[in-house]
Amino acid sequence: MIRQDDLQELLAVDAGQGVIVSLYMNADTTQETSETIKKQARALMKDANCPAKDFKAIENYLNFSHDWGKPGLAVFSSAELDFFRAFPLAIAFRNRIRLSNKPHVKPLAHLLEHYAHYGVIVVDRTEARFFEYHLGELQSTGGATGEDVRKLKLGGGSARSGRTSSATGQRGGQGGRHEEEVVQRNIREFSSKANKFYSLRPIRRLFIGGTNETVAQFREQLSKQLQSQIAAVFAVDMNTGEHELRAKALDLMGQANLEREEKLVKTMIASAAKGGNAVLGLDATLRTVSEGRVQTLIVSDGYRSPGYHHQNSNLLAARQDYTAAIGDDEPEKVEDVVEAAVYRTIEQGGKVEIVSDNSQLEDAGRIGAILRY
Repeated sequence: MIRQDDLQELLAVDAGQGVIVSLYMNADTTQETSETIKKQARALMKDANCPAKDFKAIENYLNFSHDWGKPGLAVFSSAELDFFRAFPLAIAFRNRIRLSNKPHVKPLAHLLEHYAHYGVIVVDRTEARFFEYHLGELQSTGGATGEDVRKLKLGGGSARSGRTSSATGQRGGQGGRHEEEVVQRNIREFSSKANKFYSLRPIRRLFIGGTNETVAQFREQLSKQLQSQIAAVFAVDMNTGEHELRAKALDLMGQANLEREEKLVKTMIASAAKGGNAVLGLDATLRTVSEGRVQTLIVSDGYRSPGYHHQNSNLLAARQDYTAAIGDDEPEKVEDVVEAAVYRTIEQGGKVEIVSDNSQLEDAGRIGAILRY
């Protein structure tokens, strides 16, 4: 598990002229054996010319300490700083390695932004189950059981047989009406307990499972805050196991993230085209990051670019001639100025969006920002 405090610790680490190894792995042993994953890690480190001491530290961790029950892994190592952090996580990463003077934090920033604190509710006419998750891991559970729903028999007929009641002239008569009243009482009780359960937990998104009719009745009774957090509803049986519910929620979360990212990129591009509070491309984005104006930095996954940083003005730039044009002295070279922009944005309290497979963002220069002003 990783927390925001852990990310802040990583942001503060700087090896100066030294090296920090950042290794991200898909460590899912349901897809590959642990030995195969270790070989993949060794191959990445070898190809990247990983320092021998860090190579050994990571290899020892994988051989003797790693929890292979988690499908995701992020490792940060600097033997020079006597620094080593490993985070087994319930969400897998794409295999990658970075060697730099600072930890490569973009994948972690994305994880904490989009998979932190969400809830899953499964509800039917007589029972409700509540789950709280953080980064794909179960944090707490709750629930409620209501009255049993049974049909009343009236005289010679019953709602079960489908005969018409003389009391109402409608199929089921009082039996059907009684059944519906019990269901409504149950739904009200479940929604009340759900409101209380999640009021004590900082969830950002909510997924609700059940039949269409029951879910529709249930969500109407939820607080406005919980209603605003509903990301998706899905069909599911009340007896579905927690592991299956967790996997379903992660799948829905991925879909919701893609939809949200597409909307965000379109909004940014449209705003930039109209001269609004958005910019596109590396030069313009770095300028606004340097000015502290970025509300949301949006970057294509895997995008890297060398650049420059000037200590006195704290300016980030893609080209040395830009810093010279404003009268700066010789700037220092930065191996990945995109990563530097990510660091700066987080430090300034902005958000970072790492977007995969979005052709519009690729065409717009692979990076852009929505601005505070």
